[in-house]
Formats: sequence, C-alpha cells, structure tokens
Amino acid sequence: MAGGDVGFITKLGLDPFADMALATWARAGVTSLATQHADSYTGAAYIFIEEHTGNNAIIISPGIAATISVADIDARAEIIGAAKVFVTQLEQPLDAAEHALGMARAGGAITILNPAPAAALADSMLALCDYVTPNETETEALTGIPVVTVADATRAAEALLARGVKAAIITLGENGCLYHDGRTAVHVPAMSAGPVLETTGAGDAFNGGFAAALAQGMTPMDAIRFGTATAAISVTRRGTAPSMPARSEIEALLARG
Repeated sequence: MAGGDVGFITKLGLDPFADMALATWARAGVTSLATQHADSYTGAAYIFIEEHTGNNAIIISPGIAATISVADIDARAEIIGAAKVFVTQLEQPLDAAEHALGMARAGGAITILNPAPAAALADSMLALCDYVTPNETETEALTGIPVVTVADATRAAEALLARGVKAAIITLGENGCLYHDGRTAVHVPAMSAGPVLETTGAGDAFNGGFAAALAQGMTPMDAIRFGTATAAISVTRRGTAPSMPARSEIEALLARG
C-alpha cells in the first residue's frame, strides 16, 4: 500500500487464519511466497489494548512459522537474492532469519532487521544488518541499556554499531526515533495525523514504509520520515493490517510539513 513491490515468505497452515492472511495480502497487493502445510496451524497474535492510551500487549502463537528452516530459505534463494530490500523479524527461528539476511546481503539487497519480539542476538546476525529498528524494550534486550531518553537511545545505538550494525534506528513511540549510522546521530520527531486510537502495528507500519521508501531510492533520512508518517497514520485507526495507509495518504501527511 505504501508503493512497494512486496513478496512475503512464510509458512501457513490449512485453516481460516491462513485464508485471512492470503486475502489480506491480496487486497494489499502483496505477492504470497508462503507454503501451506496440514501438520500444524497458522501463527497468530493475540492483542490486548489499553483503552485509555491505545497501548498494547501482544501474545504470539507462532504455529507452523516456528518450523521455518534454513532449507525453506534456500528454496526461495533466487527471490531473496534479487531483492532490493530484505526485511525480517524474530517470529521464526533465528538460524533461518540469519541465513536469509546473509543471502540477501550477498545479493546486494539493503537488509533490515526488526528485532521483535525482543531477544538477545549474536553479533554475527547483527553484522548482516544495514539497519536494525528496535523499540525501547527490544533495544534494552539487545544492549542492556534502558531507553527512556533520546540520550539513552544514542548510547544504545552506539552499542549496536559497535556490534557490527551499519545503522541503528531506535523507535521511541510518541517521541519519534533516533537514527545513528556512526557518523551522524539524528533525532526525528514523531508526526501527528490525529488522535491516537491504537498503537498495535505502528512498528510494522514504520518498517514497511521505511523499506518501501528505500526500495524507491530515497535517502535514509527521507525514508525514515516516510516511515514515520506511515506509522503516524496507522495509530489513528483500529487494527493492524486495516490501519495501514495508502501511499497517497502518506504523501499528503508529509506535504503538510
């Protein structure tokens, strides 16, 4: 919806959640690269919303996605190797994610890791990442540094850079994000698109918008602003996939300055 040509690699069951996923991707113009299996169920996330703030807690039941293997990644080697931008996260086994990052890097893709849910990661995996995009909780899990202020985020970003990441983007919710590439550290404020109804999916919106913008040749800072605008719109709506804005909406918010 943000303008990217997206393929989604995963494993699904043969159940109503798989049907919902495939229909959602089709409506959004996403190419399914998923395989379907009868021996387990489609992964799902159970989301709890705090009514007064829109903040959320999420319980993940990974299902068949917990069996994604290095062999599954090898089966998609041609597609991964040809990608402009490759994005992954931590809702599948880490060895598969690390293998895919290495394959994408070898093919010349820009690599992005959204390290969610929070987990400790090996330096070998972080060194394959052009960008790592943790929130405050995930940043603390990776670095041991509690992130409360922008200064905290800067120290944490420096710790990630020291472990081999090319650039860190620490997302800070209503405080925007902190970008650090070892040469420049920039605090990018959040944008407002209206009252916040629900924050579920805001990180996904940011990462999707950011990745789409990079794929279209934007500079990192312009891509961060594009991702920030994508997230700002998403939190004004209920749900996750239904909250994701169209490119025209993102550009309209950016045009407001």
